[in-house]
Formats: sequence, C-alpha cells, structure tokens
Amino acid sequence: MDSGLRKGWKVCKLGEVCEIKTGKKDVNEGNPNGLYPFFTCAKEHTYIDNYSFDLEALLIAGNGNVGAVNYYNGKFDAYQRTYILYNFKNILPKLLFILLDGTLKQIMFKQKLGNTIPYIKLGMLKNFTIQIPPLQEQEKIVVILDEAFSAIAKAKANAELNLQNAKELFESYLQSVFENRGEDWEEKTLSDTCEITSKLIDPKESKYQNLIHIGAGNIEAQKGTLVDLKTAKEENLISGKFLFDETMVLYSKIRPYLMKVVRCELKGLCSADIYPLVPDKNIMTKDFLYHLLLSNHFTEYAIKGSQRAGMPKVNRKYLFEYTFYCPPIQEQKQIVKKLNTLQEQTKKLESIYTQKLQDLDELKKSILQKAFNGELT
Repeated sequence: MDSGLRKGWKVCKLGEVCEIKTGKKDVNEGNPNGLYPFFTCAKEHTYIDNYSFDLEALLIAGNGNVGAVNYYNGKFDAYQRTYILYNFKNILPKLLFILLDGTLKQIMFKQKLGNTIPYIKLGMLKNFTIQIPPLQEQEKIVVILDEAFSAIAKAKANAELNLQNAKELFESYLQSVFENRGEDWEEKTLSDTCEITSKLIDPKESKYQNLIHIGAGNIEAQKGTLVDLKTAKEENLISGKFLFDETMVLYSKIRPYLMKVVRCELKGLCSADIYPLVPDKNIMTKDFLYHLLLSNHFTEYAIKGSQRAGMPKVNRKYLFEYTFYCPPIQEQKQIVKKLNTLQEQTKKLESIYTQKLQDLDELKKSILQKAFNGELT
C-alpha cells in the first residue's frame, strides 16, 4: 500500500484486475453487411458474420496507434495485436476505460518497441499500474464522470457545429459572388488577368539569405495565414526559389483541395511549388484574385486538373486556362470590402469556438485528474 494514496485506494497491475488476451491472426472479415464489429489497432470498425467474443471488454491497440483504448459490450471479433481486457476483478470496466483512455496511450507510446511499426508486448500491459478506489467509490465516480463527460460532449458538439456554421457562412457568400454575376462581368482566363514574372533564384546568395521563406507548409489551409516563418539562412535553403513582393498572390500548386492561398504583405522567397501570381492592375485587384482562388468553382477546377499518380499538382498551363467572369475594378473593390469584413468576422468566431473546444478538453483533463487523485465528490 502506498502511504500517499487515499484511504481504501490501492495500486494494482492491469494483469491483477482483468484477463488480457490478443485477437486472432486470421479473421474472416465477411462482407460490409455483417452483424458484429471487428476491431483493429486503428480502432476502425468493419463488420463480420462470425465472432469470437460476446462480453464486456476493453480493446487496446498493441501496434500502430499504440495504447489507444476502446470500450465495447457485446459480440465482436478482434485482430492480432489488439489486446482484449475482460473478466474484470474488483474494478468496473467503465472506470478502467476512463482511467486508461488517453493516459495509457501517452505512456505506452513512450515505452513502445520498434521503429517502423511501433508495438507493445502483452507483458507491458499486464505490468501497467493503476490506482483504484473501493468498488462503492468506483460506482460514484462513474456516475459523476458519465454526467460530466456527457455535458462536455454536448458542449463540444455545439461548439463544433457553431465553428462549422461560421466557416460555411463565409464560403456560402463567397460562392454566391461568383454564381450571381452582373451583366457587365466579362469572361476571362487567368492568363488574361495575371502572370508569373518571377524567375527562380539561388537562395544561397548573400543578398537573399535574410529574406523570409514561404513553403506550402507555412500556409494554413483555407485561411491564408502564415505560420512558423524563417529566413533562407535559418532554413539553410539550397534549391531554387521564387522572389515575391506585396503586389502578388501566392498559390500552392500542391494538393489543391487544401486551398493554400496568400495575399502578400511583404517581400521574400517562396517554394518552387508555389505560383507567385501578379494580377494586371487594370483588370483585377490583388484581393479579388485572392478570393477567386479560394472559391469552390476554382478549387473544383484545380482538383480536377491535378488528378494524377503520386502527388496531386496543378501545372502552370492548366492553371492559366481557368475561365471565369470578372467584374469591373470598382465592383471588385466593393465585393472585396464585404468579403474581407465577413472573413474577419468569421476568423473571430472560429477563434472563439476553437478556444472553447480547447477549454472543454482541458476541463475533461482536469476532471480526470481529480478522479485519479480521488478528489471527485
């Protein structure tokens, strides 16, 4: 007995409070219309007609997503390297799931074996220690946690819905701009309205060493926000890069479904996998080009043209062949003003709901910590 434990609590090994076995090497997965779930180490369910187990159990990923925990009560089957915890003694399965979920994964991942395919051994699980309270207290804790986690899950679902609604509001308005064109809008191609004037330079030259470098990884999908920027010198760049300046819009040609577009507000270097586009100021504003490249119509076009083996990319010829309707400059400015305002409001809402989701996750961790410390009342 650890003197630091609350009265009645004790430290046990997993192997002392339940039996642990592995799933089968060969499982007949049957067809998608099978009756019972089949658990793999990825915690993903397919369905099978035949099953090996009909019991209340915890299933733990022994490789891949090592330490991930799932609770199930009923008929199921499991693949080898999925560890099945059952026949529980002196501990409620739901409480054990709560105690292990997240914590086990965090600890086991540090202790995992293998580099290419991480895994844990049965003995590692059997010797994993937990603190458990008396059964009567376990029942109270489970009731409290069930109620708390249900409320947190409901709050998270609402926050996630509000977050999605905020994003869809902007996307819907942006889409409507290009669907409801005016009579004076002219049909254009990107080649009519913008060009690429930059040439590849050697970033190792001293005059470029202190310039900021933007790669696809520095651009947040759909947001146009830049993160983790470093200079050419800090990144030790050696391959050719494009110069860009405040007149340009950067468009990442890699994986166009990510919609990585940036309005340039500084001078610097960008990856050769990014197109630095210069709009013709007599035909199109930089801001209008930015929103055009974020539109669903353009994105669908780009995705269609990037369907190829290996890495999806949009080649330059295909990019400049994109056809759209372009409003007069003054109308572009009015449209952009509304889009910019709505985009800023959307970002604020996204920030609020994202923070709320983080706060709810922290609240759940705090409640769990109190459960571990025997502080739930």
